Amino acid sequence: MMSPNRIGQSTILLPSRPRIAASAAIAGKKEGEGPLSSDFDAIIEDDLFGEETWEKAESRFQFAAADACIRKAGLTGKQVDIALGGDLLNQIMASAMAARELHIPFLGLYGACSTMAESLCIASMLVDGGYARNALCTVSSHYCSAERQYRFPLEYGCQRPPTAQWTVTGAGSALVSSDDTLPTLCRCTHATIGRIVDMAVKDANNMGAAMAPAAADTLARHFADTGRGYADYDLIITGDLGQVGHDVLLTLMQERGLPLDAARYMDCGLAIFDKEQDVHAGGSGCGCSAVVLNGHIMRRFRERTLHRILFMATGALLSPTSSQQGGTIPGIAHAIVLEADA
Repeated sequence: MMSPNRIGQSTILLPSRPRIAASAAIAGKKEGEGPLSSDFDAIIEDDLFGEETWEKAESRFQFAAADACIRKAGLTGKQVDIALGGDLLNQIMASAMAARELHIPFLGLYGACSTMAESLCIASMLVDGGYARNALCTVSSHYCSAERQYRFPLEYGCQRPPTAQWTVTGAGSALVSSDDTLPTLCRCTHATIGRIVDMAVKDANNMGAAMAPAAADTLARHFADTGRGYADYDLIITGDLGQVGHDVLLTLMQERGLPLDAARYMDCGLAIFDKEQDVHAGGSGCGCSAVVLNGHIMRRFRERTLHRILFMATGALLSPTSSQQGGTIPGIAHAIVLEADA
């Protein structure tokens, strides 16, 4: 017997409509030079953030975003029931190190660049089910740590191909809550959980092509489950497909008979940088969709220029080991509906 809170195969209804009460976005220097700079809570000019290593710096980005979000909600860490976090590093070490300083019960997540949406889906279900009153979602990425882990250390001076994307240095955090005394930026109303789609892409410098099929699958299943279409949303937002993945998604949705409405479609990987910033195919990384959502998109909810969006972050689930063994790159995309109060 299907749960009454499930719609179709993959979508979960959130009857209590948990609120996002606060958000914070901490960005690096290059991100601060882009078109969304005014939407960030802080721009850190030093990519090492005063630390000795890129990995420790990323953890500090994540802690700074989480701490800022809690303070913006007017809470203390003791009032947060659970923290959910993730990043791109082995054993999600940046998140674990940040959680160590937060002193909040912690669930570590790995969805690659889809982790912001994944954490919001899980946090919303926890709050909607009454298992938590306040749940904190924080994710991060760092250009230098990601390059060292997945491709080549910066010192190697490797030539990046046109399909490559620039991993965003930054972290975003959102507080999901059932506390009626807290402010409401928007409400979480539906979550569509992605499934693995693998089209046999092996190139770690072409993640957009690896992720786009999963985005098409999740988007089509969300529409099928809910009976909705593009006209029901102000924006469909993908996480970090970049230019290559963006174009592939347009083609795939056209082939499905669900052509994307360009006026209602936005990709975080294309929004965060200017073309003049030499990022090739666009931005990527857990921090990409995290800082765009928790900075730019939440600002638009505050200003009431957005009323309902589908936020669908995408992830390329490769690892250094799978790449070295010649494995393909599985893709994933999770989506959550965010709505303003009437």
